[in-house]
Amino acid sequence: MDQLALLFVLLLGAVVMVPLGDRLGLPAPVLMTLGGIVLALLPFVPNVEVPPEFILPLVLPPLLYAAVQRTSWRQFAANKRAIFLLAVALVFITTAAVAAVADAVVPGLPLAGAVALGALVAPPDPVAATAVAGKLGLPRRMVSILEGEGLFNDVTAIVLYHVAIAAAVSGTFSVPHAAGQLVLSAVVAIAVGLALGWAANKLMGLLGDATLQIGLTLLVPFVSYVLAEEFKGSGVLAVLTTAIFLAEHAVDADDVLGRLAGNTFWEVVDTLVTGVAFGLIGLELHNVFGTASGRWPQMLGASAAVIGVVIGVRLVWLLPAAYLAKRMHRRRDYEEDIPLSWRETVVMWWAGMRGVASVALALAIPLSVEGGDDFPARDEILFIAFAVIMVTLVFQGLTLPWLVKRLGVRADADADEALERQLAIRVIKAAKRRLREIEEVEELPDELSEQLTRRAYDIGTRIFPDIVEGERRVTHDKRIKRIKRVQRIQGEMMSAARHEVLAARSEPGTDPEVVDRVLRHLDVRSLRGS
Repeated sequence: MDQLALLFVLLLGAVVMVPLGDRLGLPAPVLMTLGGIVLALLPFVPNVEVPPEFILPLVLPPLLYAAVQRTSWRQFAANKRAIFLLAVALVFITTAAVAAVADAVVPGLPLAGAVALGALVAPPDPVAATAVAGKLGLPRRMVSILEGEGLFNDVTAIVLYHVAIAAAVSGTFSVPHAAGQLVLSAVVAIAVGLALGWAANKLMGLLGDATLQIGLTLLVPFVSYVLAEEFKGSGVLAVLTTAIFLAEHAVDADDVLGRLAGNTFWEVVDTLVTGVAFGLIGLELHNVFGTASGRWPQMLGASAAVIGVVIGVRLVWLLPAAYLAKRMHRRRDYEEDIPLSWRETVVMWWAGMRGVASVALALAIPLSVEGGDDFPARDEILFIAFAVIMVTLVFQGLTLPWLVKRLGVRADADADEALERQLAIRVIKAAKRRLREIEEVEELPDELSEQLTRRAYDIGTRIFPDIVEGERRVTHDKRIKRIKRVQRIQGEMMSAARHEVLAARSEPGTDPEVVDRVLRHLDVRSLRGS
């Protein structure tokens, strides 16, 4: 098996693990990691040979861009305090604590290398956390905090990591210079992200075609990352800025086909890239743990100490931070998402799994320093980093569903239902308001006007059926049954039409482009009719 065949095996595994994980009740990223471990043990599977400098630019941009599509600027703004406490302050504290312990227990590890280790294991992975938490029926506020933390902690950790690696390679470190780098990196990244987001938004309006627009969105995160890195900025922060800008400004409410196609496309990209990334984690374990030959007690002891710090610091920080956020929330009446109980705080603690970013940063550690010497204790850093990833990702990932069930943490179904009802009412009012505006400029027969008014109610009741009560509910149910019957018959008629067109495609003398154009017309009609 060569490298290309291995890549296709990982892609196939990414697709298969999603339904398998749903059936087994296990997170797909964890299953892909375990699958990678199994592949690594097979003698005919080659070692993975991915240049370290390519891992971050190839993996992180699409994953971050896809994650931003599931959230909004309002959530970031509402959770700015929680994000700061988790994605900035906690990353700094975890980095410092891990660096102190690693400096004490790993022989030959310089302080800069210890800081680099701390930075690369500090950020919980947004993909792993949301992939696991999103399927457990957790309260939306908890998922929002995990998403916000996961997206922004990479920014803090990667900048810290680059500063530490530069110090380890050069042998010099200056606090003012490092602080200036942090500020400059953030400013450049935001500037690049906003500029590219504005340009991409304008270009999408010029392109018009949904296929070209989706193709542009695939390129944008990579361009944003590379441009920011070229100007010494944070590529991760640039991608986040661009993605948030486009999510807020590049929304055409009437572009139904483009929105459906775009969402489907990014779900596919997210699934495939996530699967490959976590599969690589398992494959790399074979190489990384091979470095511990003859030094297992020392390496395992150092790894256990760092793992204890990583997990313990998160709990020690979360408990008072959640209490403080709750007190400030009550005092200032902020509309922010915060853990409302100690049970939710414990679940958030256990959801702090490490993943793709930590792997990419560990593998990106240079092989040598200035002067040509080997990077000090590089094997030890990689071993400890992968040990942290395996324990937090596999062990915590597999036990998180049990913990959630044990603590009884569940989504607030009443709040979701109330919001759906509220949105259904707003939908009905908006549709009726627009109908009145049309009636002011166009003469509509009374029968047609009454029919369109019923349609306005139908739109809302499709969202929230319980909005109709009493005798109107009986009348509404009869009308809905009649509409569904008509739609079923129309669907069968359209199906017969599509089969006829497809049959014509294989007939001699038939132009397939004309057939495909007619078939697309029928598909669009079917989509609108449903």
